[in-house]
Amino acid sequence: MTKEGVLELAKEKEIRFIQLWFTDVIGNLKSVSIPMSQLADALENGKGFDGSSIEGFTRIHESDMIAMPDINTFAVLPWSPKEARMFCDILLPDKTPYEGDPRYVLKRNLAEARKLGFTYYLGPELEYFYFKDSSLTLTTLDKGGYFDLTPPDVGDELRMKTVAILEEMGIPVEASHHEVAPSQHEIDLVYDEALAMADFTMTYKLVTKEIAQQNGVYATFMPKPIFGINGSGMHVHQSLFKGDKNVFFGTSGKLSKIGEEFMAGLLTHAKEITLVTNQWVNSYKRLVPGYEAPVYISWANRNRSTLVRVPMYFPDKPNAVRIEYRSPDPACNPYLAYTVLLQAGLEGMRKHYKLPAPIEEDVYALSSEERKAKGITYLPESLGEAIAHTKKSELVLKALGADVFFKLLENKKRIWEDYRSQVTQYEIEKDLPVL
Repeated sequence: MTKEGVLELAKEKEIRFIQLWFTDVIGNLKSVSIPMSQLADALENGKGFDGSSIEGFTRIHESDMIAMPDINTFAVLPWSPKEARMFCDILLPDKTPYEGDPRYVLKRNLAEARKLGFTYYLGPELEYFYFKDSSLTLTTLDKGGYFDLTPPDVGDELRMKTVAILEEMGIPVEASHHEVAPSQHEIDLVYDEALAMADFTMTYKLVTKEIAQQNGVYATFMPKPIFGINGSGMHVHQSLFKGDKNVFFGTSGKLSKIGEEFMAGLLTHAKEITLVTNQWVNSYKRLVPGYEAPVYISWANRNRSTLVRVPMYFPDKPNAVRIEYRSPDPACNPYLAYTVLLQAGLEGMRKHYKLPAPIEEDVYALSSEERKAKGITYLPESLGEAIAHTKKSELVLKALGADVFFKLLENKKRIWEDYRSQVTQYEIEKDLPVL
């Protein structure tokens, strides 16, 4: 795509407004809308805005920033066909990249991988819930379970509409289905290069919410909205390519040495990257035993109770060999989450980490003594514990850069301190009658 091509396409589609999208540090989607008459100027010079008003961006005395549209991300919004969207890179007034832009953080790390000859591919599986409205009653739409087809199912219909919109926007979908919990669904995107996939992930979340809202219901990517049932995860399938060759492919579909070292990096640095892949207080209500979410740091070929696994669906297809990292949730900032996953894997390759033996038995069923004997440790159990691991991490500091690293920590510390001071209904009900 060229600037001229974007202008021609916008005129051909009779676009009247263009939404310029970017994310703040914690992953909230931001947008400024410009009329078609301003598109040519925006493509050339970008659109100025106040960076001090964006979470995790710059201070008020250095607030002037520029949102520069990425011409390769132009897409018409099917629910509002006179509008289109473009993702933006955030620049300083001198047109240099802003170090605190999450999209730039991912681009910088992908460039490092390319210098080593690698292209990083991802295929995330995002789960979410439909509720009848956005109130605190949390009324589900169905009582279905995994892969259930229970007509008439309003959720299935909404999911199909969402898939259709995504594909119309040029985002290929591999599959979609009802998930384990009532009113819980999943849409899996076809694997793609990491930057495109981060843009796709942000678009997917917005489209899901938009279609739900248009049909009078509410969609949420909150990791654990309901006590006692499964939460929503974002399993991330990863592979590295050199040209058209998947370098994770070994003999008979097993991981190559590069793949093993990459996985060893994920396991070794799992605790310190969890703040980025699971960045909310609520994230740690999902990461508990008994609800299919991973808790223990281990790997397996087919065992879904481990943090990392190597799916064995098509072991003889080179491009199908990948590593699935199972702890992230869909409320993360995908630009930053994909960044730390990549850097943890690359660190394993750089330092030739040795992969421990796989755990092909139910990790939850093992006693604490058995897990200790096998060298199995566990992920952080709270946001506070995750902060403690991340703030000591040289790897995450390098991956995110000092600007994003310290601003993310500041945001998470503020949230954790606010949460710690709350008195919950649980405490009132359990403690007040007896204390």
